[in-house]
Amino acid sequence: MSHRASLLFLVFIGACAGAASRTTATKTDPDRANVERLLRGLAHDSMEGRGTGTAGGERAARFLTAEMKRIGLEPGGDDGYSQLVPVYLRPATTRQVTPQTCTVDSISKARSCRATPGATPVTQQVPARVGALPTFKDLDTVPADRRRVTRNVIGMITGSDPLLKNEVIIVLSHYDHLGIGRPENGDSIYNGADDDASGTVAVLEVARHLKAGPAPKRTVVFATMTGEEMGLVGTRYFLAHPTIALERIVAGLEIEMIGRPDSLIGGAGKAWLTGYERSTMGDMLKQYGIAIVPDPRPDQNFFMRSDNYGFAVRGIVAHTLSTFNLHTDYHHAGDDVDKVDFAHMTAVTQSAALAVRHLADGPKPEWHPGGKPAASAPR
Repeated sequence: MSHRASLLFLVFIGACAGAASRTTATKTDPDRANVERLLRGLAHDSMEGRGTGTAGGERAARFLTAEMKRIGLEPGGDDGYSQLVPVYLRPATTRQVTPQTCTVDSISKARSCRATPGATPVTQQVPARVGALPTFKDLDTVPADRRRVTRNVIGMITGSDPLLKNEVIIVLSHYDHLGIGRPENGDSIYNGADDDASGTVAVLEVARHLKAGPAPKRTVVFATMTGEEMGLVGTRYFLAHPTIALERIVAGLEIEMIGRPDSLIGGAGKAWLTGYERSTMGDMLKQYGIAIVPDPRPDQNFFMRSDNYGFAVRGIVAHTLSTFNLHTDYHHAGDDVDKVDFAHMTAVTQSAALAVRHLADGPKPEWHPGGKPAASAPR
């Protein structure tokens, strides 16, 4: 990073609240320029929707590896920046489904569906998709033409405090999306610009900010996971085969879907935290002037629908930062870069950087009584 950019970062840290809530970034702002560069690269058609176990997914992993090297992160995988993950390809099938009618609540925007009485079931094509394998030895149980290897991409900054460096803050996202699928309006590439290229870009930007400033007191691991859309494949594998001892991880912050503002929490520059009421993390961060509020749609169970949950059920205080407004492009081909609000995304990314700085240097969050989820397997 240039000397000028480093100075800008230090000014940002000193400003704290003002910088965290800023939503007027211009195209000449180095933070916004970097956010836009990274998002346009990661959600480009050449990534082919970043499907797990596909050529596009592997291309995205190489993109992330190159950026972590550029930032100057230490490798955090078991093979450099990579943690290799064995998977297999399930064949395409068909299934019988009953047509449904769906409604959207005008206030919460929650979508509910029910089967149409008397409707005739129709045949639906289920495309080939990736399944998880517990270990690499299990690849031998799968026909050779269905064996695949994908990867989590992980970097880290070792803490500077002699004692606290043994504690770890993990910053998460998932870089995969749905790949190439059924055409919608002539577009068959499901780019996933919001879900979750936006969060993955934020993880890289948080790493860049921390690397440009003083070394954090705690060790910070930046983990971009594979296969979330296939059922937390990458996170499940990491938790079963951690590249850093799980007992060292004292907090986790996932960043997912921050590309568009959410009007329910005040619009541009503001973000919400899943499971806010479960731990002290939200209030800790809010007291530092970070524009963060509780999840406005608890009925959607977002706390349990992202990679953070796998860590939470193991006792690690882990939440997801998001601004998902239930837009109708979710899991559709229309989730493209041209619908991203870059000023908003930049502001939230800066808030995330400030949040991780405080998690790395300040008190560690704790579960509220009854807030820790019951131990069980992730979804």
